[in-house]
Amino acid sequence: MTNPGRQAQNDAAERVICVDEADHIIGEAGKLDAHERGLLHRAFSVFLFDDQNRLLLQMRALTKYHSGGLWANSCCGHPRPDEPIIQAAVRRTREELGLAADLHEGFRFRYRANLDNGLIENELVHMMFGRFSGAAAPEPAEVASLRWMSLDALAKDVATTPSIYAPWLRLYVENGLEDLSSALAALEAT
Repeated sequence: MTNPGRQAQNDAAERVICVDEADHIIGEAGKLDAHERGLLHRAFSVFLFDDQNRLLLQMRALTKYHSGGLWANSCCGHPRPDEPIIQAAVRRTREELGLAADLHEGFRFRYRANLDNGLIENELVHMMFGRFSGAAAPEPAEVASLRWMSLDALAKDVATTPSIYAPWLRLYVENGLEDLSSALAALEAT
């Protein structure tokens, strides 16, 4: 089992790729520094669906350096400098959920949100989609719990109880539900 304190330190110390609004690389920063200063950086969000088109949601571990205990999409993260985005998404899905998934990029989403502890998410997110069936083996330092939910049920729940969801997932649902639904439809067609 991973030491939660060490995991939080390692997580915060990683480097992220700073980008401009067109997703061109303009430099690097420490992940915690980027979140403290609100620097625009590249990220990804993974959306894994089962054969009933339900989305796998994760409750972030309470030990995460931000947004602990909140529900989020299947997996999120940042590519390391010189790491292809799809490779980073596959890596983090394996690290967080203990599973392998064939992922495909659907679209990009740009957002800025104030987080707990005075941190700022300012990200250009590559939205990744895939299918998963079977049992996950979540890393306890990353994930407190898992559940499946349809996009329609998620949209209703976000509208009625937004405080239990990570800010980025709320924004994806409130401002990008049509894009999420289209990406799911494209996934069904493959």
